[in-house]
Amino acid sequence: MKYSKVTKEVIEKLKEILGEGGVRIDRDYLERYSKDETAELEPLEPEVVVFPKTPEEISKILKLANEMKIPVTPRGAGTGLSGGAVPAHGGILMSFERMNRILEFDPENMVVVVEPGVITDEIQKLAEQHGLYYAGDPASSESSSIGGNVAENAGGTRVLKYGPTGYHVLGVEVVTPTGEIVSFGGKMVKNVMGYDMIRLLVGSEGTLGIITKIILRLIPKPKYLATLLVPFKSVDEAILSVPKVLSEAGTLPSSIEFMDKKSVQMAYRFLNESIPNMEADAHLIIEIESADKESLSKAYFNLGDSLMKMGAIEVYVADNRHQRMKIWKFRKAIPEGIIAFRPVHCMEDVSVP
Repeated sequence: MKYSKVTKEVIEKLKEILGEGGVRIDRDYLERYSKDETAELEPLEPEVVVFPKTPEEISKILKLANEMKIPVTPRGAGTGLSGGAVPAHGGILMSFERMNRILEFDPENMVVVVEPGVITDEIQKLAEQHGLYYAGDPASSESSSIGGNVAENAGGTRVLKYGPTGYHVLGVEVVTPTGEIVSFGGKMVKNVMGYDMIRLLVGSEGTLGIITKIILRLIPKPKYLATLLVPFKSVDEAILSVPKVLSEAGTLPSSIEFMDKKSVQMAYRFLNESIPNMEADAHLIIEIESADKESLSKAYFNLGDSLMKMGAIEVYVADNRHQRMKIWKFRKAIPEGIIAFRPVHCMEDVSVP
């Protein structure tokens, strides 16, 4: 498709919709929004960056863009690794930084309604204050936005047990490319009327419409957690132990994460903090949950025995919040370490079935 350029006339119409502060054509803005965290992609600048605050403003922008044949690229926090927020055809870059409100929180029904610009960790913090839990947990949760998570159907450290982001989306409000504002789904889990448009929209990267409101399902917060840090002498031993962990753990782990030696070194340099057996060729992080402490202890002791038979050097158990957070902080520092100390790199998300 042949797209039109953003003209001065279009800029003025955008300012009428959003006001002066909602439209930026400054060089530093165009450069800043020309890329996400996808290292191998060359920056591609938009012609204008807009900051809407309401679905109605987005509707007017899309009607204008549709009429003028101008491409629109939606953008969350820019933490993605697949180029979804890169304006490949120039045009309008739509940032959701100003649509960052938690609109409704219903702890009794375990539902939260949010705008797309809300940072994922903010949802988690609110849920935990009420004994609840948002099971979507991408590695970039401290900086990624929920709208980006939904648009990419982000996975995360707990995808093994709880599934990717789409599993937790009950409903969405969407602005179509022609500017209509429509809603799908709702607060009820058993909402089965009509086509399952939510599953189609989740992961569509804004190609089918722009998501302006998200209804998320929460779950009761697990009462007891333990995180196992397991070093191995070789990468092969670590990877080959995973199927056995799944079959012999007695309970489905909520997380199994793999770190090789180079990744561990990057996190160490970035944080200036270490973990046990830094020289091991590989580490697994395994998290298990339980409704009672006795069952949890039994599960991690049994799992620890099995891991030692599989070739683990040692099994370190973190069963309090401080120790667990330290391990996960280390794991989540790996991307930051790679970016800081390996300016030329190719970063990808890889899952082992």
